[in-house]
Amino acid sequence: MTPNEAPSRRGPLLLILFAALMAGAGNGISLVAFPWLVLQRTGSALDASIVAMAGTLPLLAATLIAGAAVDFLGRRRVSMISDALSALSVAAVPVLALAFGTDVINVAVLAGLAALGAIFDPAGMTARETMLPEAANRAGWTLDHANSVFEAIFNLAYIVGPGIGGLLIATLGGIDTMWVTAGAFGLSIFAIAALKLEGAGRPDPTAMSDGVWAGIIEGLRFVWRNKVLRTLALVDLVATGLYVPMESVLFPKYFTDRNEPAQLGWVLMALSIGGLIGALGYAVMSRYMKRRTVMLTAVLTLGVAMTVIAFLPPLPIILVLCAIVGFVYGPIAPIYNYVMQTRAPQHLRGRVVGVMGSLAYAAGPLGLILAGPLADATGLRTTFLALSLPMLALGIVAVFLPALRDLDRPAAGP
Repeated sequence: MTPNEAPSRRGPLLLILFAALMAGAGNGISLVAFPWLVLQRTGSALDASIVAMAGTLPLLAATLIAGAAVDFLGRRRVSMISDALSALSVAAVPVLALAFGTDVINVAVLAGLAALGAIFDPAGMTARETMLPEAANRAGWTLDHANSVFEAIFNLAYIVGPGIGGLLIATLGGIDTMWVTAGAFGLSIFAIAALKLEGAGRPDPTAMSDGVWAGIIEGLRFVWRNKVLRTLALVDLVATGLYVPMESVLFPKYFTDRNEPAQLGWVLMALSIGGLIGALGYAVMSRYMKRRTVMLTAVLTLGVAMTVIAFLPPLPIILVLCAIVGFVYGPIAPIYNYVMQTRAPQHLRGRVVGVMGSLAYAAGPLGLILAGPLADATGLRTTFLALSLPMLALGIVAVFLPALRDLDRPAAGP
């Protein structure tokens, strides 16, 4: 390979990684901006939970449909459409404020826009993930290496996004911060528009000749019949339901009460910095540690860290604990990606990713429904404990799940 050929071969992979960075940064900014706008107006954790739930409830159905849409319409096209619609949903906040005044930006409007954006986000994420095997192959990277860097980029986005979001809220205000979010989605669109990659266009129409809904059922059946995919999906469902309220409601509530938007950004950045290091380190870890060991360590560590955070220690301790959580959890997404990509046939890849993602989102709304009222009624400390103790129990149960031993067995070819 000549020096001029190497950048050309890596070009598609770099474009996918850049698009993931920009779209992730836009979502990271929203992660801070939406709860802040709500809490600034009402101060209610319940209201913040409603908006956070509105941003996660559509993800269950949307991710299922997204996987089928990717397989049916094509990965590149779906990624661009998804980012365009997500950009419109966040840009609507400042547009409505300019047209009708800031009073129109109430809980109902924010919940509606959060739901609108959530409908489209999974399609873009699924499309980019399913293009990785072909892009990695062209670049001469192993799939483990590509997944490791992809997830590191995702975590980097959540370093840039919440950090910038907190600073922008402090300087521009929550409403004008949404312009930056829309711009980030626009850059992701431009990157994918320039992408030329085998398998990124519209797939063989005969692969889904029976229609989208039949395709979704096919994906569900495939995941359910594969014991390692089924077990990973259920573990992730429980872990997500317990973790999402901490990031989406409890931390925003804690720092809003203290009028410290920048500190909220720092906490979310600490989670992402740890995740960035952990995801990048997975390429090295995979040579020396079993995938099952990495996963069990992550779930148990998250339970312990959340229990300590429940006592609301000083900010430096919270930051250290969040960084540790991010570090041990950083390799989990590359492991999930690897299992999905190696267990699913090419024509089913989008649907398998969609099914796994939708199951992970399924418990989020339930956790948010419980966490918001519980925080208002009993306080943050009790609510943190109500989430952390089941997380510890999940880690203990996972030790005895035989299907997780398949993580370290060679996968049969799709």
